Amino acid sequence: MGFADFVTDAGLSMLESWVTSRSYSKARYGPSQADVASFKALPGPPKVEKYPHAWRWYKHMVSYQSEFSSLPGDPSKAYTSYGPEKSEATLNPKDAPNAAADEDDEDDDLFGSDDESEDEETKKKREENLAAYKKKKEGKTKPAAKSIVTLDVKPWDDETDMKQLEDKMRGIEMDGLTWGASKLVPLAFGIKKLQVNLVVEDEKVSIDDLQQQIEADEDHVQSTDVVSGTNRDCSHTFD
Repeated sequence: MGFADFVTDAGLSMLESWVTSRSYSKARYGPSQADVASFKALPGPPKVEKYPHAWRWYKHMVSYQSEFSSLPGDPSKAYTSYGPEKSEATLNPKDAPNAAADEDDEDDDLFGSDDESEDEETKKKREENLAAYKKKKEGKTKPAAKSIVTLDVKPWDDETDMKQLEDKMRGIEMDGLTWGASKLVPLAFGIKKLQVNLVVEDEKVSIDDLQQQIEADEDHVQSTDVVSGTNRDCSHTFD
Protein backbone atom coordinates (compact mmCIF):
# COMPACT_ATOMS: atom_id res chain seq x y z
CA MET A 1 0.00 0.00 0.00
CA GLY A 2 2.68 2.55 0.97
CA PHE A 3 2.44 5.94 2.65
CA ALA A 4 -0.69 8.07 2.31
CA ASP A 5 -0.91 11.82 1.66
CA PHE A 6 1.20 13.56 4.32
CA VAL A 7 -1.02 16.66 4.33
CA THR A 8 -3.68 14.57 6.11
CA ASP A 9 -3.70 13.37 9.72
CA ALA A 10 -4.05 9.79 8.48
CA GLY A 11 -0.89 10.14 6.37
CA LEU A 12 1.11 11.70 9.19
CA SER A 13 -0.15 9.08 11.65
CA MET A 14 1.03 6.42 9.22
CA LEU A 15 4.50 8.02 9.06
CA GLU A 16 4.58 8.42 12.87
CA SER A 17 3.81 4.73 13.37
CA TRP A 18 6.33 3.69 10.71
CA VAL A 19 9.31 5.58 12.17
CA THR A 20 8.44 4.82 15.80
CA SER A 21 10.53 1.66 15.54
CA ARG A 22 12.70 2.67 12.58
CA SER A 23 15.36 5.31 11.97
CA TYR A 24 14.70 5.51 8.22
CA SER A 25 11.88 5.01 5.72
CA LYS A 26 13.32 1.86 4.17
CA ALA A 27 17.00 1.09 4.74
CA ARG A 28 17.84 -0.15 8.23
CA TYR A 29 21.25 1.42 8.77
CA GLY A 30 21.24 4.68 6.80
CA PRO A 31 19.14 7.16 4.79
CA SER A 32 18.16 6.42 1.20
CA GLN A 33 16.09 7.84 -1.64
CA ALA A 34 13.04 6.49 0.20
CA ASP A 35 13.71 9.06 2.93
CA VAL A 36 14.36 11.79 0.37
CA ALA A 37 11.04 11.15 -1.39
CA SER A 38 9.15 11.04 1.92
CA PHE A 39 10.90 14.18 3.21
CA LYS A 40 10.07 16.15 0.05
CA ALA A 41 6.42 15.05 0.22
CA LEU A 42 6.01 16.77 3.61
CA PRO A 43 4.91 20.42 3.54
CA GLY A 44 7.03 21.05 6.65
CA PRO A 45 8.11 19.45 9.92
CA PRO A 46 5.36 17.43 11.66
CA LYS A 47 4.11 18.83 14.97
CA VAL A 48 6.40 17.49 17.67
CA GLU A 49 3.56 17.36 20.22
CA LYS A 50 1.42 15.12 18.01
CA TYR A 51 4.00 13.25 15.94
CA PRO A 52 7.25 13.15 18.02
CA HIS A 53 8.84 10.26 16.12
CA ALA A 54 8.00 11.71 12.70
CA TRP A 55 9.37 15.07 13.90
CA ARG A 56 12.61 13.36 15.06
CA TRP A 57 12.96 11.62 11.69
CA TYR A 58 12.30 14.88 9.82
CA LYS A 59 14.88 16.85 11.84
CA HIS A 60 17.40 14.06 11.28
CA MET A 61 16.83 14.17 7.50
CA VAL A 62 17.36 17.95 7.48
CA SER A 63 21.00 17.27 8.32
CA TYR A 64 21.34 15.15 5.15
CA GLN A 65 19.83 17.66 2.69
CA SER A 66 23.18 18.45 1.10
CA GLU A 67 23.69 14.72 0.45
CA PHE A 68 20.22 13.90 -0.96
CA SER A 69 21.42 13.39 -4.54
CA SER A 70 24.14 10.94 -3.49
CA LEU A 71 22.02 8.73 -1.23
CA PRO A 72 21.40 5.16 -2.46
CA GLY A 73 18.13 4.11 -4.07
CA ASP A 74 15.90 5.02 -6.99
CA PRO A 75 15.13 8.78 -6.99
CA SER A 76 12.34 8.31 -9.56
CA LYS A 77 10.09 6.41 -7.14
CA ALA A 78 7.24 8.24 -5.41
CA TYR A 79 7.09 8.32 -1.63
CA THR A 80 3.88 6.27 -1.81
CA SER A 81 6.04 3.36 -2.99
CA TYR A 82 7.49 3.12 0.51
CA GLY A 83 6.07 2.49 3.93
CA PRO A 84 3.64 -0.14 5.22
CA GLU A 85 2.00 -2.71 3.01
CA LYS A 86 -1.13 -2.71 5.16
CA SER A 87 -2.75 0.52 6.29
CA GLU A 88 -4.28 -0.99 9.40
CA ALA A 89 -0.78 -1.78 10.67
CA THR A 90 0.25 1.84 10.56
CA LEU A 91 -2.69 4.16 11.12
CA ASN A 92 -2.61 3.63 14.87
CA PRO A 93 0.79 4.33 16.50
CA LYS A 94 -0.01 1.93 19.35
CA ASP A 95 0.42 -0.89 16.86
CA ALA A 96 4.04 0.10 16.24
CA PRO A 97 5.49 -2.80 18.32
CA ASN A 98 4.25 -5.09 15.55
CA ALA A 99 6.77 -3.42 13.28
CA ALA A 100 9.57 -4.52 15.58
CA ALA A 101 8.24 -8.08 15.39
CA ASP A 102 8.26 -7.86 11.58
CA GLU A 103 11.88 -6.71 11.76
CA ASP A 104 12.75 -9.80 13.82
CA ASP A 105 11.14 -11.93 11.11
CA GLU A 106 13.38 -10.21 8.57
CA ASP A 107 16.38 -11.13 10.70
CA ASP A 108 15.26 -14.75 10.58
CA ASP A 109 15.22 -14.55 6.79
CA LEU A 110 18.83 -13.42 6.74
CA PHE A 111 19.87 -16.84 7.92
CA GLY A 112 17.45 -18.94 5.89
CA SER A 113 13.90 -20.10 6.45
CA ASP A 114 12.83 -22.59 9.09
CA ASP A 115 12.05 -25.34 6.62
CA GLU A 116 10.82 -28.71 7.89
CA SER A 117 13.04 -30.39 5.32
CA GLU A 118 16.21 -29.08 6.99
CA ASP A 119 18.39 -31.69 8.62
CA GLU A 120 19.13 -31.25 12.33
CA GLU A 121 22.70 -30.08 11.84
CA THR A 122 21.73 -27.38 9.34
CA LYS A 123 18.87 -26.22 11.54
CA LYS A 124 21.09 -26.07 14.62
CA LYS A 125 23.74 -24.07 12.76
CA ARG A 126 21.15 -21.60 11.46
CA GLU A 127 19.74 -21.07 14.97
CA GLU A 128 23.23 -20.51 16.40
CA ASN A 129 24.01 -17.91 13.72
CA LEU A 130 20.70 -16.16 14.32
CA ALA A 131 21.23 -16.09 18.08
CA ALA A 132 24.74 -14.64 17.65
CA TYR A 133 23.46 -11.99 15.25
CA LYS A 134 20.63 -10.90 17.57
CA LYS A 135 22.99 -10.73 20.55
CA LYS A 136 25.36 -8.50 18.60
CA LYS A 137 22.48 -6.35 17.41
CA GLU A 138 21.12 -5.88 20.94
CA GLY A 139 24.56 -4.80 22.14
CA LYS A 140 24.61 -1.80 19.84
CA THR A 141 23.36 1.42 21.36
CA LYS A 142 21.91 4.02 19.05
CA PRO A 143 23.57 7.43 19.44
CA ALA A 144 21.29 10.13 20.79
CA ALA A 145 19.95 12.66 18.29
CA LYS A 146 21.60 15.99 19.05
CA SER A 147 21.02 19.51 17.78
CA ILE A 148 23.66 22.21 17.46
CA VAL A 149 22.01 25.54 18.26
CA THR A 150 23.14 29.18 18.19
CA LEU A 151 21.26 31.57 20.47
CA ASP A 152 21.22 35.36 20.64
CA VAL A 153 20.76 36.75 24.16
CA LYS A 154 19.88 40.46 24.17
CA PRO A 155 20.37 42.76 27.19
CA TRP A 156 18.23 45.74 28.18
CA ASP A 157 20.79 48.44 27.45
CA ASP A 158 24.47 49.30 27.20
CA GLU A 159 24.78 49.40 30.99
CA THR A 160 23.86 45.72 31.45
CA ASP A 161 26.72 43.71 32.94
CA MET A 162 27.28 41.14 30.19
CA LYS A 163 29.63 39.05 32.31
CA GLN A 164 26.99 38.60 34.98
CA LEU A 165 24.44 37.82 32.27
CA GLU A 166 26.65 35.10 30.80
CA ASP A 167 27.58 33.66 34.19
CA LYS A 168 23.91 33.29 35.14
CA MET A 169 23.08 31.80 31.77
CA ARG A 170 25.88 29.21 31.98
CA GLY A 171 24.73 28.41 35.48
CA ILE A 172 21.66 26.77 33.96
CA GLU A 173 22.17 23.00 34.07
CA MET A 174 19.99 20.51 32.21
CA ASP A 175 20.56 16.84 31.44
CA GLY A 176 21.54 16.73 27.76
CA LEU A 177 22.71 20.38 27.56
CA THR A 178 26.32 21.34 26.74
CA TRP A 179 27.33 25.00 26.55
CA GLY A 180 29.80 25.97 23.82
CA ALA A 181 31.70 29.06 22.75
CA SER A 182 30.22 32.56 22.98
CA LYS A 183 31.00 36.07 21.79
CA LEU A 184 29.67 39.61 22.08
CA VAL A 185 28.15 41.03 18.90
CA PRO A 186 27.49 44.79 18.48
CA LEU A 187 23.85 45.80 18.01
CA ALA A 188 23.42 49.60 18.12
CA PHE A 189 24.02 52.60 20.39
CA GLY A 190 26.81 50.78 22.20
CA ILE A 191 24.61 47.79 23.05
CA LYS A 192 26.06 44.31 22.50
CA LYS A 193 24.25 41.00 22.44
CA LEU A 194 25.68 37.67 23.60
CA GLN A 195 25.78 34.98 20.92
CA VAL A 196 26.31 31.47 22.30
CA ASN A 197 26.61 27.99 20.79
CA LEU A 198 25.26 24.92 22.52
CA VAL A 199 24.52 21.25 21.93
CA VAL A 200 21.31 19.62 23.16
CA GLU A 201 20.00 16.07 23.13
CA ASP A 202 16.66 16.44 21.38
CA GLU A 203 14.75 14.00 23.58
CA LYS A 204 15.97 15.59 26.82
CA VAL A 205 16.12 19.34 26.22
CA SER A 206 13.43 21.69 24.93
CA ILE A 207 14.90 24.86 23.41
CA ASP A 208 11.72 26.73 24.39
CA ASP A 209 12.18 25.72 28.02
CA LEU A 210 15.84 26.72 27.91
CA GLN A 211 14.97 30.15 26.49
CA GLN A 212 12.42 30.66 29.25
CA GLN A 213 15.02 29.86 31.90
CA ILE A 214 17.50 32.31 30.36
CA GLU A 215 14.83 35.04 30.08
CA ALA A 216 13.90 34.48 33.73
CA ASP A 217 16.98 36.62 34.51
CA GLU A 218 14.93 39.78 34.05
CA ASP A 219 17.63 42.01 35.55
CA HIS A 220 19.92 41.33 32.58
CA VAL A 221 18.01 39.63 29.73
CA GLN A 222 15.49 41.37 27.52
CA SER A 223 14.95 38.51 25.04
CA THR A 224 16.48 35.48 23.33
CA ASP A 225 16.33 34.27 19.71
CA VAL A 226 17.38 31.08 17.93
CA VAL A 227 19.83 32.12 15.20
CA SER A 228 20.42 28.67 13.73
CA GLY A 229 20.17 24.99 14.48
CA THR A 230 21.24 21.75 12.86
CA ASN A 231 20.53 18.15 13.79
CA ARG A 232 22.53 14.97 13.41
CA ASP A 233 22.57 11.62 15.22
CA CYS A 234 26.12 11.93 16.45
CA SER A 235 28.26 13.21 19.26
CA HIS A 236 29.58 16.76 18.91
CA THR A 237 31.90 18.98 20.92
CA PHE A 238 32.74 22.62 20.35
CA ASP A 239 36.31 23.75 19.93
